[in-house]
Amino acid sequence: MMSHVGFRSVTTLHDPPTTGPSGDPAGPASGPAAGLSVMADGRPVPTAWQRARGRLDRVGGRLEGPLASWGAAIGVALLAFGMRLWHLGSPRRFAFDETYYAKDAWGLLNQGFVRDYQDQVDGEEINDAILAGNVQGIWDDGPSMEVHPEVGKWVIALGEQAFGMDPFGWRISAAVVGSLMVLVLCRLARRLTGSTVLGCLAGLLMAFDGLHFVLSRLALLDIFLAFFMLCGVACVVSDRDWHRAKLARLVGDTPLEPSSWGPVRGLLVRPWLLAGGLSFGLAIGTKWTALYPLAAFGVLVWLWSAGARRSFGVSWATLRAVLTDGVPAFVQLVLVAAVVYVASWTGWLVNAGQYEEYLSSTQYTGFTQENDCVEGEDGEQTTDNDSDDAAVWPTATEPDASGPAEVVQSLRSLWYYHQDVYTFHTHYLNCSTHTYQSQPSGWLFINRPVGAATQLDIQPGQQGCEAAAGSECYRQVLLIGTPVLWWGGVVALAAAGLLWLGARDWRFGVAVVGTLSTWLPWLQYDDRPIFFFYAIASLPFLCLAITLCLGRLIGSSRLPSPRRTTGVVVAGSFFVLVVLNFAYFYPILSYEVITKGDWIDRMWFSRWI
Repeated sequence: MMSHVGFRSVTTLHDPPTTGPSGDPAGPASGPAAGLSVMADGRPVPTAWQRARGRLDRVGGRLEGPLASWGAAIGVALLAFGMRLWHLGSPRRFAFDETYYAKDAWGLLNQGFVRDYQDQVDGEEINDAILAGNVQGIWDDGPSMEVHPEVGKWVIALGEQAFGMDPFGWRISAAVVGSLMVLVLCRLARRLTGSTVLGCLAGLLMAFDGLHFVLSRLALLDIFLAFFMLCGVACVVSDRDWHRAKLARLVGDTPLEPSSWGPVRGLLVRPWLLAGGLSFGLAIGTKWTALYPLAAFGVLVWLWSAGARRSFGVSWATLRAVLTDGVPAFVQLVLVAAVVYVASWTGWLVNAGQYEEYLSSTQYTGFTQENDCVEGEDGEQTTDNDSDDAAVWPTATEPDASGPAEVVQSLRSLWYYHQDVYTFHTHYLNCSTHTYQSQPSGWLFINRPVGAATQLDIQPGQQGCEAAAGSECYRQVLLIGTPVLWWGGVVALAAAGLLWLGARDWRFGVAVVGTLSTWLPWLQYDDRPIFFFYAIASLPFLCLAITLCLGRLIGSSRLPSPRRTTGVVVAGSFFVLVVLNFAYFYPILSYEVITKGDWIDRMWFSRWI
């Protein structure tokens, strides 16, 4: 039996429609269905047809107009882009892991595969040579051992193609993608709430987050991972609405028999799931960690589909949906993602011979977890691996094939390469340490930010330093979230969990599942160096949790009331606090010159230093 709470859980902030598309007061299958309760004001609970059709009207922008809803979201994204574009080329240096990804992208762009590079050119350090404009004669013959897939580096390469091999060129793609991520979140939040204002609020919260701001201004992979993954989630949520509306049209006015499975043929091809498979494939092609949210939201697709069939009277819907919806969804979501992922390695496959020659016996091949930890020259623990005993890919010693057999041989080499990369991530770094590493259990509380670029000992009068005599100034790019936003997000996440399970509001489940699937898997890798900024994948869902909770506080009625006034004041105040907090931290996000005292004031905890 559906309760009143259950009905409210599928509505948006707008009141539910009371007419069908033809103007009929109840639409198809009008009147209260047998066994359904009434709403608090005595009206019968709308039928499954009405809810499915009415929801598309609300999320599609028909009640506010697509021009206004899209225009507002695009405006928020342009604001975010302007913020990220300002002084994008500063610092003029390789910041943190840009030293790997910017060069890898240039190799992909010019050679079709990631080329290894020299340490020095004519006595000049390689990074200094590149910054001076020297990008010729600095590469070695063989490929480089890259430990992440190539999609994110191809996106970085687009910027380098357009603007050259310099800091602006290798960062512009991140600025564009980070801004597009704000747009996608605006539209996803609007779909979940039915409110353009709340949709824009979600996007603005992310636009004013310090971690998102900095990652949108650096050539690191995580912003691309988060973007493609968010696109995949947005497609899955859109598919939920599409599936229910299509199911309603196929069922029509004729009640389903208790033994019926419901419509099947008309629901085999689901366009939004195909788009989701493409997006998740690109996300996995950036970093493998996107596999976890793909699995989690794949399960939600099955459960949502079963819930839709149950609402139209299908008995044993959860089990029957495994065949009617689960198998087709698996093909369109998971298998499509797999095809896209393999296709993203096309440059590698074309040059598989290079990898077989130079990397078929790498420092990771044949590595075992039992290798000893030794103390390096810098006092840090490193891994002792006897490369003389390393294995060799079987394909490296086989004669070169031709035709279709060559494709199979290259795919086998790619598989062995993946085994090496997996070994690197799961075993090779176990003995390593890093200054900025942090335990993932504390990421949502910002336990240890990462200094991507730092310049100390700037004396008064240098670079605009206004410190008093005897003091100094600092410049820093710190990968840190806006604390008010993240800490508020933790509270909202807890509330979202209660509202998802207690009030049966599926929308809060999107925020909860999204956060947990992008955060909890990292707990199994806490014995090697991992970093806070990996949590960027969780940020959109924290923003969603905050937005949904604020929307719940404001309520669904548009009429003036103490509840609505209180909710609007709380929502507005929280947003203002986020903006002020972001502005306070802005100097250490954007490499501005700041006195040492002002820098210390922003280090709220000793573990941040």
